Amino acid sequence: MDFKNKVALVTGSGRGIGKAIALHFAKRGADVIINFFRNRAPAEETAREVEKLGRQALVVKADVGDLDDLSRLFDEVNKKFGGLDIFVHNAASGYNRPAMEQKPRGWDWTMNINARALLFAAQHAVPLMEKRGGGKIVSISSAGSGRVLPDYVVVGASKAAIEALTRYLGVELISRGINVNAVSPGVVETEALNHFASMGGQENIIQKFIEMVPAGRLITPEEVAEVVAFLCSPAASMIVGQTLVMDGGYTLPISK
Repeated sequence: MDFKNKVALVTGSGRGIGKAIALHFAKRGADVIINFFRNRAPAEETAREVEKLGRQALVVKADVGDLDDLSRLFDEVNKKFGGLDIFVHNAASGYNRPAMEQKPRGWDWTMNINARALLFAAQHAVPLMEKRGGGKIVSISSAGSGRVLPDYVVVGASKAAIEALTRYLGVELISRGINVNAVSPGVVETEALNHFASMGGQENIIQKFIEMVPAGRLITPEEVAEVVAFLCSPAASMIVGQTLVMDGGYTLPISK
């Protein structure tokens, strides 16, 4: 897939899945906007890797859950590139705890970053994409949007909202030349997962995850990036408002 001279904004792209997506687009010719909120160093490192590939990189600190920050992020994109071809809503956060222990602040924080940001980012992205004849919007969801995962109630609700927004935006924006879709990966092998596995004497948790996946292994960030790129290619022009599940069969068995 060729993205030569395309402009791609990937939120939360300093590390993990977001970094893999940003580098995937850069390797295929796109200039990339690297967004982060708390940790600048990984974002700067991602930008350096993009530039080593011969592409332009713009690093923007912005909390996508804050509407003023979100607006400034797109202003920076417009100022630097004058338009946008691809927007990947990858940034996510949340409080993992039982439903009876959730607080209003945690609900607002999670929903604003994970779900509200998609709607209002799309409002900013569309005019920039129309300048370039259309575009692609892809969000990262998760199995918790439709399945019950431990202590995942608020994040799961936010991911369900993402998938609903994907359907509504997909139908509304396709007439303007903009495809909107989502990708729902299973368990992805990232630094965050390795950190979680090392806590609380749960060194074998990754192996337990693997045993639950019919494909027999975890998903890599690069594999997620490839599916995102596919949804941003001409081959996916008739895929509208869909959530593409890529989990090695993880969510299909009732039990194993």
